[in-house]
Amino acid sequence: MLIERAYVDLPQGEGTPEDGWPWTVPCVRQLVEEGLPFRAPVTFLVGENGSGKSTLAEALAEAFGVDSYGGSAGYKYASSREPSVLGRAMRFDPTAVGRRMVRGPRTRRRGFFLRAETALEALSRERLSQAPGDMSHGEGFLMAFREKFAQPGLYVMDEPEAALSFTSCLELVGLMSDLGSGGAQIICATHSPLLTALPGAAIVEVGDHGMRQAQWAELGLVDHWRRYLKDPQAYLRHVLPR
Repeated sequence: MLIERAYVDLPQGEGTPEDGWPWTVPCVRQLVEEGLPFRAPVTFLVGENGSGKSTLAEALAEAFGVDSYGGSAGYKYASSREPSVLGRAMRFDPTAVGRRMVRGPRTRRRGFFLRAETALEALSRERLSQAPGDMSHGEGFLMAFREKFAQPGLYVMDEPEAALSFTSCLELVGLMSDLGSGGAQIICATHSPLLTALPGAAIVEVGDHGMRQAQWAELGLVDHWRRYLKDPQAYLRHVLPR
């Protein structure tokens, strides 16, 4: 692991709910007040749309020196915008192994930020064995995983399952496991019960309550998927015309 804890460093009196977004988001408020500890090489951020998990993921990537548009650590690719206000304020307590990357110059950092919305364009700027535009969306994701997720570093992903089939998600789980056991650290915002089932991973559930550590079997997304697959009509009757 590279990072033991993320926290926010702001002048006294700043970053209050009166300052507006993102300081009004419950998980960001908790981050300001308590920080976010990392207890395993792989950490999943789960929660409903709008809960703030993607806001956290982006800020973590920005604080590590990765372009918010996505891509490899140590370089800026697609956007010229400055990091978000949360990304600028984010700080890390690094491990002994991670100190050189976290506190050294940008060029020493190793890792990748993959966000579903901008992945293909960001990947087109990477050095890969094949152009992502010459293959399907999912195949492009998997090629990036295989070729860019290959050394100790910080890998931040925002809903990587968006383009992946069930089988491809399983391949990603295997890759995450290999990276984590090889000294890398992964932080992944996701809606996937398949990804979050990775043994030994930490799960942080994000919502109106802020952030809390959770077990896979206790997650709302796992419960809903289990019940939906058992009886789809129990859900569909509420959304389909009669």
